[in-house]
Amino acid sequence: MRTENGAGDGCDSPSHCPDEDGSVQVKPDPRVKIGSAKVFTIYGKGGIGKSTTSSNLAVAFSKLGKRVLLIGCDPKHDSTFTLTKRLTTTVIDVLEEVDYHPEELRTEDFVFEGYNGVMCVEAGGPPAGTGCGGYVVGQTVKLLKEHHLLDETDVVVFDVLGDVVCGGFAAPLHYADRALIVAANDFDSIFAMNRIIAAIQAKARDYPVRVGGMIANRSAATDQIDKFNDLAGMKRLAHMPELDVIRKSRLQKATLFELDPSNPDVATAQTEYLRLATQLWAGVEPLEAARSLKDREIFDLLGFN
Repeated sequence: MRTENGAGDGCDSPSHCPDEDGSVQVKPDPRVKIGSAKVFTIYGKGGIGKSTTSSNLAVAFSKLGKRVLLIGCDPKHDSTFTLTKRLTTTVIDVLEEVDYHPEELRTEDFVFEGYNGVMCVEAGGPPAGTGCGGYVVGQTVKLLKEHHLLDETDVVVFDVLGDVVCGGFAAPLHYADRALIVAANDFDSIFAMNRIIAAIQAKARDYPVRVGGMIANRSAATDQIDKFNDLAGMKRLAHMPELDVIRKSRLQKATLFELDPSNPDVATAQTEYLRLATQLWAGVEPLEAARSLKDREIFDLLGFN
């Protein structure tokens, strides 16, 4: 493992890494690159619906005929369960089983095929209070590369833990083309989006990742989102209304594309995800002017007059 300042620390697993002054910031091996696939990261406040968004977006890409890989980056390892119908084994789990000797792993140990051919991987996370999530993300991408699973992949979607923007959980930004943020029409998720914009822009100084835009989720209206976007230079790419079928699909361990499209709410959600996937595949311009507002600006901006 390497720290952000580039110095090697001698770590070969999260449990073996020194904590030193408080945290270990992981810098990925620059030789490990995803390749020609289009790579998107999905960030947002915890509980805002990132996994629902990521899994349905992955299926939407597959419905367009694309070869899709969904990588869950949450210790709960629940990003892909609507696709696989179960909680799959994580990369960190299988690495621990072989005492961190990745050459002993087979593809089927950590990659699982989900609905409509979407390939699913759960990175998992280090034991609570130890190690760094960036190590897990880096090892996951390295394994996928070594097993040639990225060679014929068209789209990679990273579903990333909550609104944590520390060096570890910002690691997927090292590999992404566009970073997308999920937010609702409320203060807390917009505040989180503001911090995530700052993290993306920080990574953009050294990596190709750029802010791609945001997805309004579980919101009847978007007036507060639009206020923020206008001032921060953000752009709304999609709007998922507060539809009960979305909640029910998760409870049924199913994606929205497995539900009956004769239900108008299901049809609405499917159409919006397909439209978003089509837009992202065609390419969205980077929001170079997007900026993170000062905390006081957000407090003064949002809310009813």
